[in-house]
Amino acid sequence: MTHPTPAQVELVVVGASAGGVSALRQLVGALPADFVPPVVIVLHLPRDRPSLLVDVLRSVCALPVAEAVDKQALVPGRVYVAPPDYHLLVEDRGSLALSVDEPVLFSRPSIDVLFESAADAFGADVLAILLTGASADGSRGVAAIRAAGGSAWIQDPGDAEASFMPASAIAHAGADAVLTLDRITRRLADLK
Repeated sequence: MTHPTPAQVELVVVGASAGGVSALRQLVGALPADFVPPVVIVLHLPRDRPSLLVDVLRSVCALPVAEAVDKQALVPGRVYVAPPDYHLLVEDRGSLALSVDEPVLFSRPSIDVLFESAADAFGADVLAILLTGASADGSRGVAAIRAAGGSAWIQDPGDAEASFMPASAIAHAGADAVLTLDRITRRLADLK
């Protein structure tokens, strides 16, 4: 298992689905105020109503949390959340983009779309974290991250509220670490 050092991680991308709100609260709640890499999050959301995720995460996170905007600069020490019904992409090493391309595995935003774009933009400097979920979204993205030299930490399926998504990614793409959510949050906080 490889364990990225702080110097290696320039971007953290996170994907979650069923059970993801509480998992994301725990994850971002553990980030220290001096955490440097930007954190970009996709959670599968209903497309027909506004999301309260930013407010939920903002209430527990020491870093600024905002819904991503098209062509927005990617700034260290910030948390960006995909808006409902838009794919969120890392456009290059400095900005984010939104897309209304077709859903992937019935999801928009799609974890695969975020992870694959992050792999293209950041290569070995990206850390992907895949959490609880009930779809196969994220498996292709984890494979892309690892193929580009980046690292992937996947929540232990036995620890996840919904085990299918992390189990699918482990089976199809492997992982650099399979960890409980507690261990993911502690190790991530150490990357500052």
